[in-house]
Amino acid sequence: MTDTADASDHEGAAKAIAEGLASGHSASKPGYWLHTGGTGILTYFDSSADKFGEHTDKVFDDLDGVDELINLPKEAFHKNVDEIVINAGTNAGSAVKTAIVCPPTIYGDGRGPSLTRGRQVYELAKSVLEIQAGPLIGGGKAMWNNVHVHDLSRAFVLLVEEAAKNNTDPKLWGSNGYYFTENGEHVWGELSKVVAESAKQQGFLKEVKMEQMDMETAKKTAGFEAVSWGWNSRGKARRFKEVLGWKPQERSIEDEVPTIVKNEHERLQQEKK
Repeated sequence: MTDTADASDHEGAAKAIAEGLASGHSASKPGYWLHTGGTGILTYFDSSADKFGEHTDKVFDDLDGVDELINLPKEAFHKNVDEIVINAGTNAGSAVKTAIVCPPTIYGDGRGPSLTRGRQVYELAKSVLEIQAGPLIGGGKAMWNNVHVHDLSRAFVLLVEEAAKNNTDPKLWGSNGYYFTENGEHVWGELSKVVAESAKQQGFLKEVKMEQMDMETAKKTAGFEAVSWGWNSRGKARRFKEVLGWKPQERSIEDEVPTIVKNEHERLQQEKK
């Protein structure tokens, strides 16, 4: 089974899934759990030190560095549910196979029946249009990975296919089954400027300018998504690429920006009607 991003912090749901899988499966017929986490877990080191908009050289590795990832501090974002998922696999022996998939900043048009819009960069574009400037938190040097939603869906399909084949290879599941999904990274301050430049080119801004924001102002402007604009979250998606042959193929987040800006402008116009 696969759960959604909204379940990434719901302890009750995770415990229920763990109990159900353990009681209904065995070593000869294991249950497979693909849990959607998030790379927000990597922001712990900035958030705990009260750092905003600063650069870090720290890049996490989901292949050689998987032990570090599954042992991040208990206070880290998503960690409470990550532990439930991982423990479900270890406590149930061979009856439950778990994998945690951690998307970073997601962009691109979704193909679902309702939610087709991402969060972080879309709220950034919305904020640029509303305040007529590019938000800049701290020095604007914090970095995040990003992935196109279509490439992300292909990564999930690869894991689902292995589960359907009942592939119990330990490199895929349990304490090894921790996956980043990235196709590059961006600097939030630079991306904010790219969004502002695109908005000006499309006639939605009179001039390209940046506006310094503290974290509280950013949250009031764009909600919780704005927090990510000031914190670092950097990792390499080696496990999907090297173990399962995942090959991202969609255009970059920078190339997607004009479409994001146009869509957010249209959405804001609709809200005013």
